Amino acid sequence: MAKARSIYVCQSCGATSPKWLGQCPGCQSWNTLEESVTQDTGASAHRYESMAGSRSQLQKLSDVQARELPRMATGIGEFDRVLGGGLVAGAVVLIGGDPGIGKSTLLLQALAAVSQNSRVLYVTGEESAEQVALRARRLGVGSASVDLLAEIRLDLIEQQLRNQPPAVAVIDSIQTVFSPELSSAPGSVAQVRECAAQLTRLAKQTGVPIVMIGHVTKDGSLAGPRVLEHMVDTVLYFEGDTHSSYRLIRAFKNRFGAVNELGVFAMTDRGLRGVTNPSALFLSQHSREVAGSCVMATQEGSRPLLVEIQALVDTAHVPNPRRLALGLESHRLAMLLAVLHRHAGVSTSDQDVFVNAVGGVRIGEPGADLPVLLAILSSLRDKPLPKGLVSFGEVGLAGEVRPSVRGQERLREAAKLGFSTAIVPVANKPKNPIEGLQVIPVSRLQEAIDAIKSL
Repeated sequence: MAKARSIYVCQSCGATSPKWLGQCPGCQSWNTLEESVTQDTGASAHRYESMAGSRSQLQKLSDVQARELPRMATGIGEFDRVLGGGLVAGAVVLIGGDPGIGKSTLLLQALAAVSQNSRVLYVTGEESAEQVALRARRLGVGSASVDLLAEIRLDLIEQQLRNQPPAVAVIDSIQTVFSPELSSAPGSVAQVRECAAQLTRLAKQTGVPIVMIGHVTKDGSLAGPRVLEHMVDTVLYFEGDTHSSYRLIRAFKNRFGAVNELGVFAMTDRGLRGVTNPSALFLSQHSREVAGSCVMATQEGSRPLLVEIQALVDTAHVPNPRRLALGLESHRLAMLLAVLHRHAGVSTSDQDVFVNAVGGVRIGEPGADLPVLLAILSSLRDKPLPKGLVSFGEVGLAGEVRPSVRGQERLREAAKLGFSTAIVPVANKPKNPIEGLQVIPVSRLQEAIDAIKSL
């Protein structure tokens, strides 16, 4: 008879300990160890061995016959873009986001499109079959040929996937699935790790792409052990305010495509719709020129985007002026203000400085440095920047302007949207002129400021 014993599992990283500890030995978190009961049995080893099949043989890398796997289009262009062109056979995709942001809606729409030519399976562990059917009718896909399975037991889900392998399967959600062989409750670290591992192995063996929906914690990270993100092939995050009609999907990990790829959607009464020109979302439509606004050309994965950077500089009424950045790195803002003072002679020591990226987009690249400084200068002097101006470039501590990646694509996107002037680093100056766009190359911050004055 199997012998049961107690272990303590960290709810943050999944590390185990034979006794309770105040601090996790793996991730150093406090008060995260919870008791779990396990069994000393060889059943798990036998199960893994049977799933693996024959033993792996040693072989030379040069002898392996590699082939390009065809991709399956989901019928939603923005979703395919984030995936790298579509779903790959045997791929495991994990998509997370805040509750109610549209994860289930997007995947139900994608399955409805794929079901026109292939068999698909939707496994729901959070809602009943009737609830899913009601949502499908609201989305206008109620008549789609989608196989629906309302089940949370892992062994029954595996049995269905093996008996009738679909072209693609969706698990909604991985935190609700549980294995009867583990005594811990559904959603615990052990259950999430074990269920995800078995589904991943099943996908590799059968070649069925599996898309798993994951819950997120209060800080926005995926619930469960961090190893969950390492198991899967692709990790996608839904971003955006639930009070806004726009949604963003960003790829943080993708073994079959570009990382940081961005998909833009609009939430309508008929579900999510892809936005063909996302730059228009991040550009404010001012009736007249305003101070404190500068358009930046950024790069999200393989897509160039134009985003408006807004700055507000106002007299501080407290001893310590405030520095606040929304959608940008707040710590970098303080550094840029110091560079502005040292190398341009512009002081903001008695001013509150607020910076915002329009549209709720998050910009993590250093190419936003130059547009941020130009917007701050514009607000401080209460003088609008020239109309039709776009900029990008990293600003170093010595006041130099460093190049950004894929500068040519950014400039072509700006020219396509009607911008007439661009202030860019010298290294990003195009070899051939771009029709309709005057490019002003600069090597230092002071040169960029002088260029603004001469326009």
